[in-house]
Amino acid sequence: MAEQNIVLLGAPGAGKGTQAKMLSDELGVPHISTGDILRDAVAEGTELGAEAKGYMDRGELVPDDLVIAIACERLAQPDCRPGFVLDGFPRTVPQAEALGEAMDDLDREDLIVINLVVPEDEIVRRLSGRRLCRKCEGIFHIDWEGVEDGGTCPKPDCDGELYQRSDDRPEAIRERLEVYRSQTEPLIDYYRGRGTLVDVSGEGNPEEIIGPVLDVVRNRG
Repeated sequence: MAEQNIVLLGAPGAGKGTQAKMLSDELGVPHISTGDILRDAVAEGTELGAEAKGYMDRGELVPDDLVIAIACERLAQPDCRPGFVLDGFPRTVPQAEALGEAMDDLDREDLIVINLVVPEDEIVRRLSGRRLCRKCEGIFHIDWEGVEDGGTCPKPDCDGELYQRSDDRPEAIRERLEVYRSQTEPLIDYYRGRGTLVDVSGEGNPEEIIGPVLDVVRNRG
């Protein structure tokens, strides 16, 4: 079977993490998120991880070149040989260019880039409806689980208080979307210009979305 090297793009709240997990399970390839690879590199005590830890401990953003190096190191591991699903990387055109060079160096097949398209109002509704549990750190939604601010966690073995993160408030979400548009949205033009990008609607429940996503992978993989 051909390699299935997948990049998921989309605004915050578009459902990249959920679809990446479902793709990983369906295809039997690793789901790789930027946060996970940084945490893993730190936990494993690699040279790059130790360097990243210094920035993270100071509350600073890990520089682009270090994120790229850690991501490329992860893609070179044996479990990525049949393919992978990248979630949260690349975020910028320079990261995409570096990823392309790494793919060439590793003699990998072309990327399949899927852009999950969700209207801004729907993204604001999704993210502003999230509530977190202070005790178990579970994530719930006012529309899907019927929870309320200050209410009790719906898990049967937890009585934690639910709250809304400050960056899940509508005004903060719209600011995050502005950052996305200025920094990450140029990736769409970058990959579209290379003929590797396919738009897929991110509206609906995850089980409805995964079908068209898998169709893209199977038709292009």
